[in-house]
Amino acid sequence: MDNTKKLTEVFTEALGVNKDIINDNLEYNSIPEWDSVAHMSLIAELEDSFDIMLDTDDIIDMSSVKKAREILTKYEIGF
Repeated sequence: MDNTKKLTEVFTEALGVNKDIINDNLEYNSIPEWDSVAHMSLIAELEDSFDIMLDTDDIIDMSSVKKAREILTKYEIGF
């Protein structure tokens, strides 16, 4: 599975939303499902799925799907 698809699946699972709304423009708190509790779920799913440990700064900075992709790239995950 490619990493873009994996990222979409992680967001879909963690937020409990339809994959059709997952795109680069989706931002934290822009939908009711992506609140602070779901954000921590999302972080845990990302770390498990991509086998990484995110820095605190990266967790705080992860404000959109696009930003998540940028942050994961720092951990040598290609898209």
